Amino acid sequence: MDRGGSAELRETHRLVGHADRAWALAWSPNPGAGAGPVLASCGADKTVRIWKRAPDGAWHCSDVLEGVHERTVRSCAWSPDGKLLVDASFDGTAAIWEYSGEDFELVDTLEGHLNEVKSVSWNQSGSMIATCSRDRAAWIWEILPGNEHECVDVLEGHTEDVKMVQWHPFFDVLVSVSYDNTIRVWADDGDGKWPCVQTLTEAGNSGHSSTVWSISFNQKGDRMVTCSDDCTLKIWDTSIDLSQPTIGEGHDSWRHISTLSGYHGRTIFSVHWSSEDVIASGAGDNAICLFAEENSMVEGPSYRLILKKEKAHDMDVNCVRWCPQDPRVLASASDDGTVKLWELRGDILD
Repeated sequence: MDRGGSAELRETHRLVGHADRAWALAWSPNPGAGAGPVLASCGADKTVRIWKRAPDGAWHCSDVLEGVHERTVRSCAWSPDGKLLVDASFDGTAAIWEYSGEDFELVDTLEGHLNEVKSVSWNQSGSMIATCSRDRAAWIWEILPGNEHECVDVLEGHTEDVKMVQWHPFFDVLVSVSYDNTIRVWADDGDGKWPCVQTLTEAGNSGHSSTVWSISFNQKGDRMVTCSDDCTLKIWDTSIDLSQPTIGEGHDSWRHISTLSGYHGRTIFSVHWSSEDVIASGAGDNAICLFAEENSMVEGPSYRLILKKEKAHDMDVNCVRWCPQDPRVLASASDDGTVKLWELRGDILD
């Protein structure tokens, strides 16, 4: 179904290898000079698989990172320089792998969570990692020389599972989303602690009415999008002056500006904002939707559906991620065990 004019989302590759559901995806932000895109996927088969594009355009699995975790690998993320990959597992640990461009070596394991680790994220400088868990807490780890690590704070405030953590693209500000229906913003107080500076809720801030699963920032860092079990996506805007970064100040200014509803029929599990300002969402209705801001005469920003790809997978779409090297390429991961690559074609501004 195409509701946006000439736009089309075409499947270009199907990556098969996971023996169980594929949970999450991460594109390397820096695959190396002359190298093609590199994609990591992780799943319930306790592995992380590395996919590379050959010169002839074909994709292949170059590495399988396995034998470390005892349960599902739920999340994975590359460091900003592309030299380290961290994964998070339901066994309560996160593993850090060093990537030489050819091989992966396990260099460290983060231990401390009392339960399933659901998500992992690097800050913009690569000096810190955030993890979150079913134990209702988010942890911040400082990465030290020699790939050593130290937990610098445990962020407590959520009353249920923390589903995802995501660093702001420019500031050391962390956002967490939870089964308790809330979004929390955490910022460094200058003394090594990370208090919650803002909580976005249904009652107080027009937030979500059910579990919040995912969050993504736009390229400018002045907006973020969240998605939920309530089958909506919500757009948030901040009034902070991004040209004048001040640690810990102004990051409590997020306000709700738009709600997208009626497009997915089941839980929206994943959302990701491309560098071309296209928002992709993946859901339990097996579909992928694409949205973009439109010029409107009404007061305030307005977003429209570009297209909905029905039956994008045979089962739930757990993750969608735009490629940083090619913002028209989208990857998706599903309960059906496959990873698919899509190309967005046509004029998205129609």
